[in-house]
Amino acid sequence: MHRDHIISLNGQRFHYTEWGDAEAPVLVMLHGIMGHARTWDEEAAVLARRFRVIALDQRGHGDSDPAPDGDYRTSTMVGDFAAFVEALALPAFDLVGLSLGGRVAMAYAAANPGRVQRLAVVDIGPDIAEAGRQRIGAAMAATPERFPTVEHVRAWVRAANPRYTERALQQRVVHGVRPTADGGWTWKYDRAIRDTIRAGRWHDPIDLWSSWCTLACPTLIIRGADSDILSAETTKQMLERCTSARLVEIAEAGHTVSADQPERFLTLLSDFLGV
Repeated sequence: MHRDHIISLNGQRFHYTEWGDAEAPVLVMLHGIMGHARTWDEEAAVLARRFRVIALDQRGHGDSDPAPDGDYRTSTMVGDFAAFVEALALPAFDLVGLSLGGRVAMAYAAANPGRVQRLAVVDIGPDIAEAGRQRIGAAMAATPERFPTVEHVRAWVRAANPRYTERALQQRVVHGVRPTADGGWTWKYDRAIRDTIRAGRWHDPIDLWSSWCTLACPTLIIRGADSDILSAETTKQMLERCTSARLVEIAEAGHTVSADQPERFLTLLSDFLGV
């Protein structure tokens, strides 16, 4: 169903998956923090009927190399993505980004007008609501480093988000952990990310409002109605400051909209992309 690739960008190895016909229009998908490329499997399998779907493991996530200097600023990850686009010589493409990936997506699209044809930003904005920031910070600070079995990982992730469908849970867990030398399991995403948050240094100085206000491509904001990350006030400002954007809220979904309500999410995304 998909093809795995490794590419070197500025001396670092990046993994990505590719779905569909190599000559089809391109759709790129960027995951959120603690996520990875395979969290998009369900959507990619369907959208590959029309698109060449590319899902990137961003630095320090999935099977891509960690940042050698612990740098996970949005601006740095935008640089990675720009190098990735150039290395693959991608034509103009559609772009979907969830959470952390959405921040990278909006910054890239603003800095590269004409390269992104349509942009879908999933439950993220230029500002992150403080309640959600504190929740994620507390969850990551409490995250165990090692689990005795994959089933223990599943139980921990399920407790953290009871809304995940079983399929979404399976994708997130199976492709999000690796074996340890002592027979246990640990996360693939870089421990430096957790350590940064535990030390209270979780701060990204980038101003994404300036980027957001310059977006000209058709843009869809998909918000979980119960999100504590993207507030209603922020979405109101986003719509006022970007006339090319429209908003859709998905009921009974929190921040991880695509995993909480995958069928509704895929329907909305397919409609936006003209599938």
